[in-house]
Amino acid sequence: MTRLFSQEGDVVPVTVIEAGPCPIVQKKTEEKDGYNAVQVGFLPKKPGRVNRPLTGHFKKSGKGAFYILKELRMDEPDPYELGQEICADIFQPGDLVDVTGTSKGRGFSGVMKRHGFRGAPGSHGTHEYSRHGGSIGSAADPSRTFKGKKMPGHFGNRRVTVQNVEVVEVRPQENLIFLKGCVPGWRNGIVTIRQARKAAIPLRPVSPREKKEEQEKEKVKAEAEKEVKEEGTAKEEPEVKDKGKAEVETKAEPEEKEEGKAEEPEKEEVEGKEEAKEAAEEEAKKEGKKEEE
Repeated sequence: MTRLFSQEGDVVPVTVIEAGPCPIVQKKTEEKDGYNAVQVGFLPKKPGRVNRPLTGHFKKSGKGAFYILKELRMDEPDPYELGQEICADIFQPGDLVDVTGTSKGRGFSGVMKRHGFRGAPGSHGTHEYSRHGGSIGSAADPSRTFKGKKMPGHFGNRRVTVQNVEVVEVRPQENLIFLKGCVPGWRNGIVTIRQARKAAIPLRPVSPREKKEEQEKEKVKAEAEKEVKEEGTAKEEPEVKDKGKAEVETKAEPEEKEEGKAEEPEKEEVEGKEEAKEAAEEEAKKEGKKEEE
């Protein structure tokens, strides 16, 4: 294990794993073998240390012999070919993976180390009983010990899977993968890394700095929205004023028309009076001519 520093300056504890290259040694199909799988090899081995059956098995791939062979089941093995190498570049930073390995063997351990018991009190008459497990059952009823009772026994040296481990960094040139936290097993142990089954979407805890940055971004967005709204209201105000003017003009036009209508009859009355005067004068002239005659 070691540590890396993130872009924010935070310390991230990581486990360095040499992943691959793992060449494909054998392909198994459902038609021939009853299931689909790919067998990969890891850690090269000298040909002189391989027996004849395995020598013939390794010859098909043409990549030499290996100490470790592992089958990986899959739905469609057709895209893979014999001799093709699977390297660390199949994973990317931020991915979540499941790591399976054999845990460290701790031999015969007591209940405090194996199950985390707190132990007996250290005073009040306790003597040579501080790390014991205590009673394991009743004498009369049920007069036996139930299965699964937490007791001392063999601890460790078993298959363990740690789920949803984050990939912090990948170095394809060196075939190295940096996983956040610890993985099962001892130094130079063998582990299997596969895509996380219970977490399709990478889930990563947000650091305090990232939270602050998100809050600042939200504030900037809110301010920008306010400015946009203010600009919109400023643009709408002159339009409203223009509408008011248009309403005043529309109201003023019919009034002017009504005034014009009111003036027209006055003009007609004046013209009628003038015509009547002219007619009276003509009649007076005619009567004067008749009298003279």
